[in-house]
Amino acid sequence: MVHNAMKNEQLILSGFSDESANQKTMDQQFSAMTAMGLQYVSLRFVDAGSGTKNLMELDEFEIDRVATKLEEYHLRVSSIGSPIGKVKLLNVDDGTMNRFVPFQEYLQTEVQKACDLAVRFGSKLIRGFSFYHPKGQPPEEHLDAVIEQLVEIAALCDSHDLTFGLEVEANLVGQNGQLLAEIHRRVDSEALLLIFDGGNLVSQGYSQAEIFSQYQAMKPGLGWIHVKDFRNPDPMKRVTHVDEDALKHFVPVEHGNSGYLEILRDLKSYLPELNQRLARRGVDGMFADLEPHVKGGGQFGGFSGPDGFGVALRSFCKLCDQAHVGYHLTDFSDIEAIRGY
Repeated sequence: MVHNAMKNEQLILSGFSDESANQKTMDQQFSAMTAMGLQYVSLRFVDAGSGTKNLMELDEFEIDRVATKLEEYHLRVSSIGSPIGKVKLLNVDDGTMNRFVPFQEYLQTEVQKACDLAVRFGSKLIRGFSFYHPKGQPPEEHLDAVIEQLVEIAALCDSHDLTFGLEVEANLVGQNGQLLAEIHRRVDSEALLLIFDGGNLVSQGYSQAEIFSQYQAMKPGLGWIHVKDFRNPDPMKRVTHVDEDALKHFVPVEHGNSGYLEILRDLKSYLPELNQRLARRGVDGMFADLEPHVKGGGQFGGFSGPDGFGVALRSFCKLCDQAHVGYHLTDFSDIEAIRGY
């Protein structure tokens, strides 16, 4: 790993801890992540003693249990991996199973719950999405409606000193880098940033050159990156609607078609500016959040297992080393600090 990079030139490694655990218990998740040397986690699904639930569904007792367990493992929370924005924009039957919630109700209940969780767990970031437009309709036709709702979400997050990140993903209005860049420009709030995810672009049939162009479009609003890749079995086929239940070609980044090495090489010179942007929001730094899905992925989550997650982490670190991008894993000095030396 690159030890000698200055802090503002480093990525902070994190990951969706539920992906590393066979049964998603707190101890399974947090012991796997700490054993791999990670000091930050993103929270999504967890069994806090009464079965596996999305973090958004936990009661106060379960939330307290998770917070206590995080302290036990000396872990910090990089982001709340919420499903905010994965609901229908319009109340129309489009043949999908996506649910619709009237927006003001959604804002005051679910978005507020995500904000409360971020504050409780000491995270400044909430991962979210850009709403499902009716299947079969061009996403561009729904930009105005999405932007109107995201302005309010960003304002609510900002009122809690939090930042909302829009992840690029298929089937949503912000399904590619150019659309997300336009959303970011028009929302015009420091409380809304963008999340690059190469695997979510490859799965739609974009080429490596197209993906790099989309990453470039997202750079003015980039907040953090998700580390996930995909090996497209039919690289010449563009998919307008992705069957998320059928996705099974996720791979570690050095085996996929996203071009993460080229992106990391470009990101290296941009990291100081990104870290300054995030510091203004009270964020510890630029996160590279592993969400590998190497044993399977779907609409609301994925799975890698402790072995698959370890392979994915080592794959990403290898690319960082090749790109001369700094990062940090737990070493003896960290253990000494925990022991009070």
